[in-house]
Formats: sequence, C-alpha cells, structure tokens
Amino acid sequence: QVQLVESGGGLVQAGGSLRLSCAASGRDFSVYAVGWFRQVPGKEREFVATISQSGGRTYYANSVKGRFTISRDNAKKTVYLQMNSLKPEDTAVYYCAAGQLTDYVIDTYDYWGQGTQVTVSS
Repeated sequence: QVQLVESGGGLVQAGGSLRLSCAASGRDFSVYAVGWFRQVPGKEREFVATISQSGGRTYYANSVKGRFTISRDNAKKTVYLQMNSLKPEDTAVYYCAAGQLTDYVIDTYDYWGQGTQVTVSS
C-alpha cells in the first residue's frame, strides 16, 4: 500500500498563498496519479486538481483554475498544491489521494491522507 501525509495547511488572509505537500511512502510512487480534494462540514468532498503519474497532464476544477497549481517530484515522493489568491470560499480540509487514473472522480482513488485544514479569513 501507499501511505500519504498532507502538510502545509493553516490560517491565511484572503489574497494570500499557501503550499500544501503530500508526502508518500510504501509502493512505487511514480505509478500513481495523485489528486487533491477538499471538504467543508455538511457538504460533499469535491475535486480540486489531479496530476498524472509522470506529471505530464494536469486537470483543475473551474473554481481554482488559474489560482492553484499541482506539481510532483517523484524522486522525493511528494506532490504539491500551490494555492495563490486564496478566497474565503477555499476554506476546507484538503486531502490528497493516489489512484490509477488521472481523474476528477473520487472513487478512482485508492489511498487517502488524513487531511490538512486551510482557513482563509476576510
């Protein structure tokens, strides 16, 4: 199996930036696509971004396109989510997940991290 640990969340003012990290261990990291998802209380978990195994293809939710950037460093077994121009609507728990397909569908992913809280004020 693959174990995933998110980090980098915190409190930031609107317009600010954060970089989330997803560190992996276990199986060969390069065989997995990785996605970022977010969830707020009372709402369904929603897709944010995903990246292919080699990093050659990326896809974003319309709500974050142009503001967020997903990237990966397979040598370090880490995927990043750079979040710029943050809005209060971005407040959520952010999760990374690994799976076989570069997709927006939640059930495509097999392994999930514990999540990290992002709070955007103002």
